[in-house]
Amino acid sequence: MQQGHKSQAYRSSQRLGSNARETEAQALLEAARRLDAAIGGEDREAYRAALRLNWRLWTIIQADISGEGSPLPDDIRQNILSLSVFIDKHTVNALAEPSGRKLRVLIEINRNIAAGLMTSAEAAAADTSAKPAGTHPVRSAVGGDIIA
Repeated sequence: MQQGHKSQAYRSSQRLGSNARETEAQALLEAARRLDAAIGGEDREAYRAALRLNWRLWTIIQADISGEGSPLPDDIRQNILSLSVFIDKHTVNALAEPSGRKLRVLIEINRNIAAGLMTSAEAAAADTSAKPAGTHPVRSAVGGDIIA
């Protein structure tokens, strides 16, 4: 599947879901869970598969926010793009020289970003329920899709 199609599929899935931020957070947490499961294991294929899953997820996020029409402010977009470049380099290094320590870095990044997305989703849900009908929709922090 080409990158543009992955990004489109990602955006489409967000519109189908109940909450884009929550979906993004869950994807990051699932990738973190798989990375964590691969730490200390003897199964090198599980280690590589967990890294590839996380790398694909971040590639999709990167493609989504760097595309035209991203609603994110430039500073946030640049920060996420810089983080995704770090993840690219770190993943290549972790594939070349396997280490549980290298996976822990990625796990912590995913968990921290997921926590921020969930906090934003909760705040958006509270904000939306407090606003009268006809107010402006809320966009996802990473994907930028309308969620309310």
